[in-house]
Amino acid sequence: QVQLVESGGGLVQTGGSLRLSCAASGRIFRGNDMAWYRQAPGKERELVASITAGGRANYADSVKGRFTISRDNAKNTVYLQMNNLNPEDTALYYCTADITQWNLSRQSYWGQGTQVTVSS
Repeated sequence: QVQLVESGGGLVQTGGSLRLSCAASGRIFRGNDMAWYRQAPGKERELVASITAGGRANYADSVKGRFTISRDNAKNTVYLQMNNLNPEDTALYYCTADITQWNLSRQSYWGQGTQVTVSS
């Protein structure tokens, strides 16, 4: 079994920064694509940023130039550095990881979410 644990959320003022972390643990042979999603109240979950095992990143237009996704493959951890935050970034942020386990089975896992609240 694999678990994803997020941390780093909180309350910040407009223009502030936060860094989210998501650590995967368990019977991990290899971490494949990893990503951050967010869901605001009354809205659908949306992709924020994704990163391949090789480090290729992709961003939603709304966060380009402000957010940076990165990963540490040795630690099976993905990060999301969020700068110049605004109230529209307020949401529950989830990480997801496509994991190959030691038995070579492969599936996607989700974390429990971490709240990010940006005050105006």
